[in-house]
Amino acid sequence: MNLSFLKNIDWWQIAFYAFATVTVIQIFYYLWFFSRVALYKPKKKTRSQHHPVSVIVCARDEDENIARNLPGVLVQSYPSTYEVIVVNDNSVDDSKYILQELKKTFKDRLHIVELTQEAKLINGKKYPLSIGIKEANHEVLLLTDADCVPASEHWVEKMQEAYDDKIEIVLGYGAYHKAPGLLNKLIRFETFHSALQYLSYALAGIPYMGVGRNLSYKKVVFFRHKGFSSINHLPGGDDDLFINKAATKNNIAVLIDKDATTLSMPKRKWNDWLKQKTRHYSTARYYKPVHKLLLGLYSASQFLFYPLFIIAALLFSWKLSLVFF
Repeated sequence: MNLSFLKNIDWWQIAFYAFATVTVIQIFYYLWFFSRVALYKPKKKTRSQHHPVSVIVCARDEDENIARNLPGVLVQSYPSTYEVIVVNDNSVDDSKYILQELKKTFKDRLHIVELTQEAKLINGKKYPLSIGIKEANHEVLLLTDADCVPASEHWVEKMQEAYDDKIEIVLGYGAYHKAPGLLNKLIRFETFHSALQYLSYALAGIPYMGVGRNLSYKKVVFFRHKGFSSINHLPGGDDDLFINKAATKNNIAVLIDKDATTLSMPKRKWNDWLKQKTRHYSTARYYKPVHKLLLGLYSASQFLFYPLFIIAALLFSWKLSLVFF
């Protein structure tokens, strides 16, 4: 096979044009999608609203997290009715006894569901979450995890304010506590970057996921889509895949407010974090094609940006490359 034609190709031009293309793609994403988060302003309500809310927390062997974080959920400053349902999922630690002690103080607000049998063929926390939703007395559901604590006493109030007659799903932001070390910085950056994508896409009318650390939707949405029946066989997906299926450009709202966030303790070991991310990313292949295209194109442009910049600077013109950089 004659490959002599390769000698006539101007590789420096190809490298530069490839770098320029990747740069344009990055600029497009920042201007069309991510700027929506930067310029976000919540809609002004003509009158205040206070929906009854059911907060649902699923926990398995998280006695320390329950003792540390659940009081922050139970003492919310909310003028209307709200309940906290904790589904204790087959815990073998002291979770049961800690919940019983909290129940003495929060008799009317805290509802405990004890699960003592495993659900066959249903992976992850989809079964306990389904039980918690069925036990909920109110239409508006607010989900979080046992290792999360509200950033303020106004978390419940802020999250429910995003609802109106058309809105059925509200996406919130779940952040991580700041701590020393490179891993903590990486986790917080990756979490912010993921939120930047799913929040901006939702604002652009292309919702594709939410995070169970801070997520709200109406009970009717859950039953309309038959709960998690279509994803029961998967290890995850109770948050992102359910939102991917149930959300439309018209029934979803985004809430970006420092008082409406939750905070979690991040993983402290690299292996634990990598396992967590592998589990999270395993559901992405089940996203809708348009979501996979948008996410894949952006990821590819990110991955190629710096290598192409170096190649273009070395082979073409470092001054012109810096203009695009």
